[in-house]
Amino acid sequence: MIVRIWRGREKRNEAGAYRRHLESSVFPQLEALPGFMGASLLQRDDGNGAEVMVLTRWASMRAVEAFAGAEPEKAVVDPAARAVLASFDDIVTHHEVVAELAAPRASSQMGESA
Repeated sequence: MIVRIWRGREKRNEAGAYRRHLESSVFPQLEALPGFMGASLLQRDDGNGAEVMVLTRWASMRAVEAFAGAEPEKAVVDPAARAVLASFDDIVTHHEVVAELAAPRASSQMGESA
């Protein structure tokens, strides 16, 4: 599995706008792509606005290239996202997952007993 990582920063007056865009527009498009395996949006407020990090998971680099094109290291940032971002990385990084641990099913429900 390949994890594609990209970062951006929301405009201060656009709190939550990138998340709304991602969930309403980008996620549905990604779900339809062959080889797409999931996505996460990470966010942190550092006092200067929200930094966002998007991690998408793909079955292979071939699947990434089908999404991103011939230069998969270039970020894919549509105009609606650009409108709410103060800055963003023009490049992404790709990482091969070589080890992974998932919580046991019963333990993944915090506060619930099995």
